[in-house]
Amino acid sequence: MKIDPVAYVGAVVREVSSREHQGRAARVVVATRNYDTTIEDLWDALTNAERIPRWFLPVSGDLRLGGRYQFEGNAGGEITRCEPPRLLSVTWEYGGGTSWLTVALSDDGVAGTRLKLEHISPLDQAMWDRFGPGAVGVGWDLGLLGLALYLAAGAAFDRAEAMTWSTSDEGKAYMRASSEAWGEASIRAGTHADAAKAAAARTSAFYCGEPEPSGP
Repeated sequence: MKIDPVAYVGAVVREVSSREHQGRAARVVVATRNYDTTIEDLWDALTNAERIPRWFLPVSGDLRLGGRYQFEGNAGGEITRCEPPRLLSVTWEYGGGTSWLTVALSDDGVAGTRLKLEHISPLDQAMWDRFGPGAVGVGWDLGLLGLALYLAAGAAFDRAEAMTWSTSDEGKAYMRASSEAWGEASIRAGTHADAAKAAAARTSAFYCGEPEPSGP
């Protein structure tokens, strides 16, 4: 699998903010990307149980409003809003914790569709200080990349090839670039540059399967 890490990382607009959610302090990670397809096709790729595994993970459950879903080996949750073909909100339950995910689709003003993904997580200050927004942001960048490659090719990606790519120099370059981009978004949100860069370095090491760098 050959991709241009700079081009694909640069296709995503990243934002980081803080807010109160359900009475608790929370961090918000937002990724926005345009896709060269119709809003109906993009919605179907995001919500059709037969198409989701072609770019993300196998999914099971009751994929309708109020139903529950489960991604194989990953998160599950409840579908809390479903307004085809523009808005989907779910709880994101993983590792004993719950966060909240919303995906909104809109016309991009040209001939494609804009996807805006918002992930709200309860504030765990120690975890945030250690990894920053890239802890979830890099994972979503990988998901958005898979979606882009699938829509461009019109065929499901080879999961074994994707796993091999993730451990290759090219795959690691993509994940480092993604992590650094989330670090820059954190700086724009007010995080001290040294702290944001250190967190990004730790996130890069985690995703690349490398030893965590020492230092603050």
